[in-house]
Amino acid sequence: MSLEQNKAVLTRFVNFINTGKTAIADEVVALDFLERDPFPGQQPGREGLKAVILMIRAAFPDLEWVVDEMVAEGETVASRFTWRGTHRGAFFGVPATGKQIMVTGMVFDRVVEGQLVESQILMDILSLLTQLGAIALPGEPPA
Repeated sequence: MSLEQNKAVLTRFVNFINTGKTAIADEVVALDFLERDPFPGQQPGREGLKAVILMIRAAFPDLEWVVDEMVAEGETVASRFTWRGTHRGAFFGVPATGKQIMVTGMVFDRVVEGQLVESQILMDILSLLTQLGAIALPGEPPA
């Protein structure tokens, strides 16, 4: 597949993140998908990835994932992203706060024959937990 086709697969996957429409994930994520750095408790494969995205969407139902930059080389697509949402449901034990959050990160995905087969993501989880008031940085009062 071309680099542009590989980037289009990731664009479709981001559409799944933003809408929660699992049929999109069934189309663009390989059944034996591998997450290099899974979320705590994330099960393997496509179903594990779908469950994590749906869990995040349950906590942040207005989730908007924006790709700020995307580059491709061979089977690899690298993206820099920002996601925003309102904390309306429990997230890893943190009850809903109603707070607006913004998280940045990068992800390296591998696309083979039109499907996402592997991913390694790095998100600013410290910032997310600070925004939710789950942790306080040294010198800051707890939220």
